[in-house]
Amino acid sequence: MMHKKSQPIFVAGATGYIGGRLLPRLLDAGYPVVALARAPEKLKDRPWAQHANLTIVKGDVLDSESLAQAVSGCRAAYYLVHSMNPGVEDFSRTDRIAARNMAAVAAEANLEQIVYLSGLGEEESELSHHLRSRTEVGNVLRQGSVPVTILRAAMIIGSGSASFEILRYLVERLPVMVTPRWVDTPCQPIGVRNVLHYLVGCLENPDVVGDTFDIGQPEVINYRQLMQVYAEEAGLPTRWIIPVPVLTPRLSSYWIHLVTPVPAAIARPLAEGLCNPVVCRENRITTLLPQELFDCRKSIRLALDRLKQHRVETSWTDSGAIPPAEWSIPGDPSWAGGSLYTDSRKIVLESERGDIWPAVSSIGGQVGYYYANWLWKIRGLMDRVCGGVGLCRGRRNDDEVYPGDAIDFWRVVAVNKPGVLMLSAEMKLPGKAALMFRLVQLDDQHTELQQIASFLPRGLLGILYWYAVMPFHHYVFTGMLRGIADASGKRIITGPEKF
Repeated sequence: MMHKKSQPIFVAGATGYIGGRLLPRLLDAGYPVVALARAPEKLKDRPWAQHANLTIVKGDVLDSESLAQAVSGCRAAYYLVHSMNPGVEDFSRTDRIAARNMAAVAAEANLEQIVYLSGLGEEESELSHHLRSRTEVGNVLRQGSVPVTILRAAMIIGSGSASFEILRYLVERLPVMVTPRWVDTPCQPIGVRNVLHYLVGCLENPDVVGDTFDIGQPEVINYRQLMQVYAEEAGLPTRWIIPVPVLTPRLSSYWIHLVTPVPAAIARPLAEGLCNPVVCRENRITTLLPQELFDCRKSIRLALDRLKQHRVETSWTDSGAIPPAEWSIPGDPSWAGGSLYTDSRKIVLESERGDIWPAVSSIGGQVGYYYANWLWKIRGLMDRVCGGVGLCRGRRNDDEVYPGDAIDFWRVVAVNKPGVLMLSAEMKLPGKAALMFRLVQLDDQHTELQQIASFLPRGLLGILYWYAVMPFHHYVFTGMLRGIADASGKRIITGPEKF
């Protein structure tokens, strides 16, 4: 075992919901890890990013060359990749190509094992597109010469998972729910901690290599019962749940989009999957890798505790590339002959910049935007109605911020603590927008807080949009700077003013 622990373990999908939680647990178990990421900057500021046994490699499972270089020299691999996100139209085709690449490079690298987290569902039944794609990926991986261990899970209950977020927001916001018939579909959820135990254990027990296992909690329930259990654990009154036959997965996804942070593009395949019974056919893994299996009540309780303590390790919002926003940096030339509009304001505070940074880095989510939050809420509602992400996503962590994090309808592009925070807008816009905060230490007792809003319009509509919202800038942005000063408890020396 000591010899085997000297060889690295490869993780594809390191920035995803499960991958981001598996990495520190593998490191704690003593394994050297090679983490593949399209955007390595999403990992560099994590608490475990500087671990001596961790190597972060830039690459993509769709790029065979970069994948082969990353896998070379590793003993085993975790394949935690799934392309079901708003930016991928035909995710099943993308998943097939990626799985073929993984199987091929694994064979070339002479890996001992691939561990793949799949979805529950009977192959002989009419599976949803989402579950069918998960099953197909497992079959593609098995066509290679490297043994594949497949863990099949239904709904994973954990703070930050897409399925749990849908459950949470539906139950918390709707005392009366008109639901599709799938609310009575049997399912066998599993807590995220139990999933991680099984994943790590697959490296420890040779009896699991090359086999398929169903993983889930001991009891079989339905989604109606799951909603009532959540309400009880959250201290909410009993929810009235009324199933009707007319709500299709498409209509359900639009309703989920409006009520929860999960966009329709992700909600639809998830809603389709809820129509399929997802129950374990066997439980052999409970003997091979024993652990305490949490029931849904305890899993929900643990997830709620994490949310209350602001200790959400990873979130479904973490997936996807960090959008480039170089065009928004002051001093850059206009791109492609277009016009770059900026609104730059500053304020000087009697403080060191490290004392102001916590207020800057806490923006959004429950804290809000320090001024005229009602206007931000209206803008978020408008975006949601238009199919955008709105303000529902909030923040994964109220205290820390990392590149790639989602903050309401913003994506964190860059963090340079305690100097720079750059956000790129993901709301529906006729152009590209960014918001940057920069803290400049003037002397030992004074710091200048700069706030720079940038907009690169797309066509005439983009130009008209900029001039339409410009009258609100003085009201909102000036108030925001004063609000940050108040939240920091620091005296204003000059400003706010434009520069």
